[in-house]
Amino acid sequence: MFEGFANVWTIVGLARELKADAPLPLTVAGEKIVLFRGLDGAPAALIDQCPHRGVALSLGCVEQGDIRCPFHGWRFGADGSLRHIPWNPEAKRDTIRATRLPVREIDGVIWLRTAQGETADEPPPIESLTCGLRLCAQSFVWRVHWTRVMENMLDSPHVAFVHRRTFGGAMARALDENSLARMDVSFEPHEYGGKIVASVVGRRRPAALDYVFPNLMELSLDFRGRVFRIFAICIPVGERETRLLLLTARGFLRAGLFDALFLWSNRRIAEEDRAIVESSTPPFSPLGGEEASMPTDAATLAFRRLYRQRLFGSSA
Repeated sequence: MFEGFANVWTIVGLARELKADAPLPLTVAGEKIVLFRGLDGAPAALIDQCPHRGVALSLGCVEQGDIRCPFHGWRFGADGSLRHIPWNPEAKRDTIRATRLPVREIDGVIWLRTAQGETADEPPPIESLTCGLRLCAQSFVWRVHWTRVMENMLDSPHVAFVHRRTFGGAMARALDENSLARMDVSFEPHEYGGKIVASVVGRRRPAALDYVFPNLMELSLDFRGRVFRIFAICIPVGERETRLLLLTARGFLRAGLFDALFLWSNRRIAEEDRAIVESSTPPFSPLGGEEASMPTDAATLAFRRLYRQRLFGSSA
């Protein structure tokens, strides 16, 4: 279960997307999952498979905090327990359960842990999400392994080439003016991942990049007191499919009518990346020395080390 992506927390969406009266299906690392809200309003997560005849629970409905299977009407609680079996009032239900997964709602987002049962581990703290910023979200499907997508989000040197016509213009001009310009890239480990510092020598960099293991990147921009954050969460779906979830958090233009502007900008930039990254061969990030690397690859090489040491080959 969750091959190659087991026993980790990942953001899977915004809390406001999970309604009280409807199940929400998703796929993470090959496993089909259904989210719904229990009677207390807290999110619940089950493997999207009824233990009776294997159909998708997400095709059913939510009733008083339980999810009812669409096939024979079996009803399961937020903890996976079997609450009701139609036509069988005397049947023993104690030994039949749907598979439960740990899930949390924190600061407006939904976290899922890729493991069965409850856990003492909690999601890593993301301080930027606690500041009361305006959140909006969008998802994109990339036809490539999630490790390639994650590396792209941590990579700075590509900006001058892939994003020359969007936000990479200043970096591109630095190379145009001096073909011998140097970029210094460092990866400073911390408890939850690492801080990435990339700077063109002789120029000031106004942005900070943070990596949170295993699959989250946070880009921080602060201009004259205006707070702006972009979170890229690279969620594996299959061996050659990744759901890129982009969250934008801002402390200005907070009205919902401005969401469309930021969503349009993110979509344009993401499409620039997708067209390039999907062409990668192989579709996953090699963990040996098959690919040539340079000092400016410090961030992606650090990611590969962490992935190899802590996640590659894992299962729940």
